Amino acid sequence: MHSEESEIFSNRQNVIPAVREVASLRLPTTAGEFAAHAFECASGFVCIALVKGDIKGAQSVLARVHSECLTGDALGSLRCDCGVQLKTAMRAIAAEGRGVLVYATGHEGRGIGLIDKLRAYVEQDQGADTVDANLHLGLPLDSRDYREAAAVIRALGVASVRLMTNNPGKVAGLRQAGVEVESVKGVPTAGHTRNLRYLTTKQVRLGHLSPLGDEIVASEAVPTDVSALLGEVKPHGSRPYVVLKYAQTLDGRIATSTGDSKWISGTAERTISHALRARCDAVMVGIGTVLKDDPQLTVRLIAGASPLRVIVDSTLAVPLTALVLSEEVGTLVLTTHRADADKRRALQEMNVGVREVDEGADGVDLTSALRALREMGVESLLVEGGARLITSLLAASLVDRIIVAIAPMVIGKGTEGVGELGVARISQGLALSNRSMYVVDRDVVMAWDVGDTRSSA
Repeated sequence: MHSEESEIFSNRQNVIPAVREVASLRLPTTAGEFAAHAFECASGFVCIALVKGDIKGAQSVLARVHSECLTGDALGSLRCDCGVQLKTAMRAIAAEGRGVLVYATGHEGRGIGLIDKLRAYVEQDQGADTVDANLHLGLPLDSRDYREAAAVIRALGVASVRLMTNNPGKVAGLRQAGVEVESVKGVPTAGHTRNLRYLTTKQVRLGHLSPLGDEIVASEAVPTDVSALLGEVKPHGSRPYVVLKYAQTLDGRIATSTGDSKWISGTAERTISHALRARCDAVMVGIGTVLKDDPQLTVRLIAGASPLRVIVDSTLAVPLTALVLSEEVGTLVLTTHRADADKRRALQEMNVGVREVDEGADGVDLTSALRALREMGVESLLVEGGARLITSLLAASLVDRIIVAIAPMVIGKGTEGVGELGVARISQGLALSNRSMYVVDRDVVMAWDVGDTRSSA
């Protein structure tokens, strides 16, 4: 255990406090139905145990003790990965068919409480990391007490657990409180640009397991850390950091002549796309992609937060049945004054955002669209197609990074990834630099920074 965390347990008595079960009920959730047991603790806080299957007297029970985090668990904050870890653990327990998740209230902000956690966030916004923020405020590094959670596990009759956590302090605290932890299972999540420093600090200064998993390496896809592909994410004053991402065949096609594009790349490469979505504030496509492919644009292949979904649609041609309009996460349609009024009202009744921006020569003015996103707080934007939107953004010099997956196939005539850019000579081509490249299963993924001006070489 890291030395700074070891102080947490140094003066605690090894006494298990009493807990009293006050309610037992069936709790249906998005991860399935659990048996919920509420325990009143001597501290005045409550622990809620979500149980799947028969765990009384059982050995090697899959378990997680989850520390309360209102901002991450309930409000979907991207400053931490707590909400993602909670959902991941519940799904893992449901998939196994047996296990327990103990939700420990009173653990907010590593035990400092909600108000002080928010004050610590202010310190972090001024440059402190998650450790120094607490210390600057005269607060403990981590004041969580795991004895009550341990008492709940024992009250449920669990003999031993396989604990899902990245935190060695949690393992030590439960063991000290008498829980037999047979093994520790990390909880990998896809980091977001807004919590990468937080996650790194916990790993470096608190000894946590890396939640990001391994780097992407040749012939192996562990695509939770896509930092090298994304490059240095720096939002502009008037627009977000813009990343283009698409998959193409070796001969440069993103679809056949009939429009078919499923699937050019393999599952491992598509998992990287989901990791990229999880890293960014928003993902954008043009209306053509919605009409042809009906994408969901959510994070499903990895544990991560789905971003805001943005559709560029100058007349509101998006079908009301489109998957991208599902209420799983937010959707915003950027349109123009030519938008159909009835469709606008229908979308708004579905809780889909509709924002009118300036009109350009080919529909939505992209500079105006990106400015609107930046005003909404979007710092990083992943653009996944189609070819018209990709081409327009490149032609307008509105792209910071381009990521291309190349699949080992040739299809001949089809849709090009990038259309006409007005390049008459090679020297007029867009300059690309700072390359990253990975071989992932059968596909090759490459990324470059896009120069602000045309190459003069």
